[in-house]
This record gives sequence, C-alpha cells and structure tokens, in this order.
Amino acid sequence: MVTSPRPLKPTSESSSVVPRDKKHAGVFLSTKDVDTGAQLVAGLTSTLDPDEALRLRRKIDRHIMPLMCAMYWIQFMDKTTLGYAAVLGIQQATKLTTNEYNWLGTVFYLSYLFFEYPQNLALQRFPVGKWMSINIFIWAVALACHAACKNFTGLLVVRLLLGACEGSITAGFLIVSSMFYTRTEQTLRVGYWFLMNGFAQIIAGFISFGVLHIDTKGFEPWQWLMIITGIMTVILAILFWFLFPDSPTNAWFLTPDERVKAVQRIKENQTGVENKHFKTEQLIEALTDPKTWLFALFSALDNVPNSLTNQQALIIASFGFNDVQTTLLSCVGGVIEILTIFTGVQLATRWPNSRAYIAVIYFVPTWCGILLVNLLPWSDQVGLLISQFLTSVSVPGFVLALSWLNSVTAGHTKKIVTNAIMLSAYCIGNAAGPFMWKTQYKPRYHIPWAVIGACYVACPVLLLVIRTVLVRENRIRDAEPVENSEEYVIERFTEDGKCVEVKVDKEYLDLTDRQNRDFRYVL
Repeated sequence: MVTSPRPLKPTSESSSVVPRDKKHAGVFLSTKDVDTGAQLVAGLTSTLDPDEALRLRRKIDRHIMPLMCAMYWIQFMDKTTLGYAAVLGIQQATKLTTNEYNWLGTVFYLSYLFFEYPQNLALQRFPVGKWMSINIFIWAVALACHAACKNFTGLLVVRLLLGACEGSITAGFLIVSSMFYTRTEQTLRVGYWFLMNGFAQIIAGFISFGVLHIDTKGFEPWQWLMIITGIMTVILAILFWFLFPDSPTNAWFLTPDERVKAVQRIKENQTGVENKHFKTEQLIEALTDPKTWLFALFSALDNVPNSLTNQQALIIASFGFNDVQTTLLSCVGGVIEILTIFTGVQLATRWPNSRAYIAVIYFVPTWCGILLVNLLPWSDQVGLLISQFLTSVSVPGFVLALSWLNSVTAGHTKKIVTNAIMLSAYCIGNAAGPFMWKTQYKPRYHIPWAVIGACYVACPVLLLVIRTVLVRENRIRDAEPVENSEEYVIERFTEDGKCVEVKVDKEYLDLTDRQNRDFRYVL
C-alpha cells in the first residue's frame, strides 16, 4: 500500500525558523534536506540543449565507463580464481576436502553479506570513488596472499577479506550510475559493466592456460595465478584513486559549467545525485515497500545457481576433458555471457517498458540446458558440454533486475538501503549454493540441477509479479488529481559573498518514490 507523501518540514538547523513574509511564501529547506546537486542547479531556469546533453554524456562515458568496466572485469576474475585454481592444483596443494572447498565459496558470500550494509552506509557517508579505491587495494593484497596459503584456515581468512571488500563494488557502481546517467541510460551502462564478467572468464581462462606452462620449482601454477591477478588489481586500485570521480558535483574532468549541466541532465530521473545525511524515515519506507522484498527474493533465488561459477571447471573436467582443454573451454561461458547481456540490455532499451518480458525470454534456453544436462547419456560429451553452456544464458535477468531496482527507487537513503537488501539477498543465494555440490551426488549431480531448475522457474514469475505491481501503482498515480507544487527555496552564497534565496525544483528535494507522486515507475 503506497502512502501519501508527508509535507517536508524544515530542520532545526534551517533558517526557516525565522518568520516569513508574503513575498517569501513557500517551504524553506536546509541544505541537509535536499540533494547535493540542488546547490548547483537551484534557481536555474534555462533548459539543457539536447546536443549539449549528448556531448556531455559522451564525455562522462569516456572518463568513467572504462574504469567501471575494468573494475568489474577484475573483481569477477578475482573472485572466480578459486574455480580455476581448483583445476591448477590448489585442492591437492592445500589438502582441501570437497566440503572445505565448498566452504571457501560460501564464506566469501557470508562475509559479503555481513559487510554489505556497513559498506552501503560508508558509500553514503564518504566519497564513493575514494572508498571503493581503498577496498580495491585491500582486495588486491588479500588476493595475492592466496599464494602463501598452505591450508584451509589460511584460505578461509583471505576469502573473508575478499568478501568484505567486494560489498562496496556493485553497490558503489549502482550509485554512480544513478548519479551520472538517466534511467534509460542506466540500463545500458549497468549492462556494459556487468558483461565484463564474461570477459573476466575469458581472460582468466587464458591466464590459467598460460600459467599451466610455467615450471617453477617450489611455486605452483595456481600460486602464479593469484600473484598475477593480484598485481593487476593493485594497478587498478591506484588508477581508481586518482581518476574515478565521487559525484558529478565535483568530477575532476568536468568544468564548473559542465557540472551544473551534468546534474541538470539527470533531472528526469527525479532521484537527484546524492544526499550525505542518513534519513530514518527513508529506511523505514524501504523496509515496508513490497517491491524491495520482491526484488530481494528474486536476487536470492537467481543466485543460488551462481555456485556453478566455482563448479563449472570441475563439471567440465568430469565430462572427460583434460586440464588444458578445461581451462580453454571455460572461456566459452564468458563469450555466452557477453553476448546475452549485450543483446538483453539493447533489447530492453529499444523496446520500452519491456524489462520483465526480455528477462523471461532469456530464461527459456536455460530451462532447456538444465533438462539436457540431466537427460543426455553420460557418453555424449559434446551434448553435455553444450547443455552446460546453455545454463548460463539467463544472466541478463539479474542485470536487468539490478538496473530496474536502481531506476524505480528514489531517495538517497532509501536507495542505499534497497541496494543493500538486494545485494544481501544476492549473498544469501550465493552462500547457499555451494552446499548443493556434495560428493554423493557425483557425477550427474541430479539434486543440485533440480534445485537450480526450481530457482529458474520461480525467477521469471517474480519479475512478472514485480511488473504487475508497478503497473498498478502507475495507474493509481495517473488517476490522482494534479496538485499545484509548493515552492521550495534554499539559501546559497553568490561569488561576492551575498546570501540569496533560490528556488529548488522538486526533483532535487531527495524525495522517495512514494513521497513524490509525480514519480512514475519504469517497466
């Protein structure tokens, strides 16, 4: 049930406690109540030229998309090194049992889950780019330390550190995407940096293939894999610190005039840029909003099958392929992920209000792959391999859900909380998944595949339910009478030091999607 917006009340810190005369009629707001972008665009009456907006978007793309794509590639490659290391001999070298190996996949996501909410609070409180850079650096050190581990306990510690640090990456990228891009553009950009997971699989496969041929006394191929990927991550952490912006309001590559236009450009989102003050009422709203939990349930179920990430190399090897063939065949899954995500976000952008429908279509080949991998004879090596690859076709569903939630949630604190809940559910699904792959289910693993099949049936149903809920809410809002908007003002200092009152548009008041009845949910 959607509640009517409560009138905004000035804080005790605001000068609105001073009586107003008639010529200043309206609601006076403290700067802590409004979006950070309000200071830049308050009082602005001109509209942004479309050609200028396009030029500005291209400039933003050039400066932040390469870094975001590189980071997502590196972070996915880093967390899946465990799967490649399994083929390269880590289990034998550290004397891991099957259960201990599965636990290493689980503790990563348990740590991710435990630190997800603190990470999101930190992303609101501190500069986004700098906070992510610190986490990336710690991540890199922990990854390289894998090479020094001799047993399960050592590996457990470094996997916990990886999980704690990764909690900042996806959440941070969702925040940055909403700061710099319109809702339509976010779908494409989230898809672009997420499809780098596919490139990560390809590159990790080739690195694994290369280190197989390194013959170093006392230093095994899996250790070289950890050192090489760790060094790559350290380099990226340094680049992030100096080059990645925290917000369009202070981006180093934008001129003062372009910063104003960058904020003005995303006005249509009705979500503003950010607000550094935590608002308890927005936390409560996030927790009581049904769509928050529908997206969370989808996230949990869709990521139970993600345990295939660490199991894929072992499954392919079980089909009868040798180590060299397995490392190279693991690259195919990456190609599939790139193609499916790219086509999925392109279709969703070109076909308006189609996110749920597009996602459902991509689940169909996955259903076929699950059936075939269970029904084909064990001697059909090629058929089983193709079936295994088909099971990864559904990945656009999660990508579209991520960008969708980001686009239908307004209010910076509410966005932080909903992102934390969805990514926490992502962790729960990923943490539960590895326990399916028990020794007694070898070699066909019928029980794990049955669980995966059930999850992939429930996920498209949930997306259609979410769409139905949002359609209904839009219809309710369309039927409501149009209200004359209040005039909101804040104080701003001019270049000569004078304090003036300037009007703030409703889009920059840091209202939630429930409070702002002009907000319409994209489908």
